[in-house]
Amino acid sequence: MPAAARRNEQSRRAILDAALALLAETDYAKVTIEAIAARAGVGKQTIYRWWRRKGEVVLEALTRQQTPVVLPDSGDLEADLRELVRATVAEFADPRLSATTRALTVEMLSDDDLAGQVRDRLLRPQLEAVRDRLAAARERGQIRTGADLDVAVELIFGPIFHRWQLRTGPLTEEYADALVDHVLAAVRP
Repeated sequence: MPAAARRNEQSRRAILDAALALLAETDYAKVTIEAIAARAGVGKQTIYRWWRRKGEVVLEALTRQQTPVVLPDSGDLEADLRELVRATVAEFADPRLSATTRALTVEMLSDDDLAGQVRDRLLRPQLEAVRDRLAAARERGQIRTGADLDVAVELIFGPIFHRWQLRTGPLTEEYADALVDHVLAAVRP
């Protein structure tokens, strides 16, 4: 690899690491391109060479640290969904992660390109993994043949997002378990 390419990759990694470090230390609103550049030891123009705005930097930093989605498949759909939904509820209930997610969501409302990137790079892999897990459960007879798996995925995550976004109630394990009970009632044979 040529030296310039190595420097570019080092700068890119430093920028993404700086964005994550700043998010861990302060509110999303206080994280600026200037602060990211200073922490990474690069000029603002280096950041703007790869990203148009802060939301894109943060999205890439988050997707870079994201591990491949591997869902539990113990053969017990109910237990596996409880584990998944409890973990999702816990993530949304975490104040630091929630603040970053909330701020990114606000940016997505006015930036269709960013919304598409979040959907395709961050959400779609997770949602497809859940759909695949539901398809395996359907093959085992744990979900009725005619159940729409895309709607089932929305039934799992939509209420969590709604409760989180509108703050209509607490995000607890009890809520997660009740949600799983209702989803399973809708899709079981």
